[in-house]
Formats: sequence, structure tokens, C-alpha cells
Amino acid sequence: MEIQSTRFGELEVAEEQLFKFLHGIPGFPNEKEFAYIPLGEESPFSYLQSTTEANLTFLLADPFAFVKDYEFVLEDDVAEELGLSNENPPKVFLIATVKEKLADMTVNLLAPLVMNILNCTGRQVILDKPEYSIRYKLFPDGLPKDAGKGGK
Repeated sequence: MEIQSTRFGELEVAEEQLFKFLHGIPGFPNEKEFAYIPLGEESPFSYLQSTTEANLTFLLADPFAFVKDYEFVLEDDVAEELGLSNENPPKVFLIATVKEKLADMTVNLLAPLVMNILNCTGRQVILDKPEYSIRYKLFPDGLPKDAGKGGK
């Protein structure tokens, strides 16, 4: 499938990259289909690009790469809706917000994206965890020394 993105230009995405969000994403209830675009096998970052709105791209972060004790219990109805199980666990992402400086990047710990890689469905869930922040700073001690190095 070919989609347009203001961030990436014209993109050819494979069927297995297309994820359905039946409930949309809070703030974007009409956006139901997104292309998942990884940045590479070793990168904790990826993108979620709307297939219909070229201006809508989310930067995603793997929470476990940054928050070692990040955990929550997924409600049974959400797990069932997405077709998740012990044999097919979810892939979890956090939506990142990039400030003027990369070192000030934050993620929303209270509203992770939960995705089923096998059936290409996803849902943003809102957690009841007051200890989690909607603006958790990913790099509280500044960027790692090798953050500016490398390529794609």
C-alpha cells in the first residue's frame, strides 16, 4: 500500500505493517489505521504513521528500554479484543514528545499503545497508575554519549 507522510514523503508499506486501532487514538478518534515503521532492530524508537492523514505521525519508544520497572495489568476485555494471550503477548509502546532539545524528550507512561503483532491490531489504554507521569523524561541525565553518532 502506498501512503503519504509529511515526515517521510511517499511510503510503500507492507500489509504486515498496517495496524487497525478500532477505537482510534484519544484525540484522533477517526484515525483507525496506521503504518508501523521501525527504525531498526536495535533502536528503541519507531513511528506510527496514519494511512489517511499525512500530517499525523507518532514517535514511539519501547518503554522497557528506558523504564526498567514499567508494568501494568492489561484488562481482560482489552486482551480479548486484541487477541492477546500468554502465547501471544502484546508489544507495548509509549508515545514520545520531542521538545526543542532531544535531551528533553518525554513519553506518556499513563497511556501506552498495546499492539498485537500477529493480527495487526492495537489500542491505546489509559492506566490508573498515579505514580506514572504523562511527561516522563527519557533522558533525565542528558543524552547518552553515543546518541548523536551513527546513521540510519
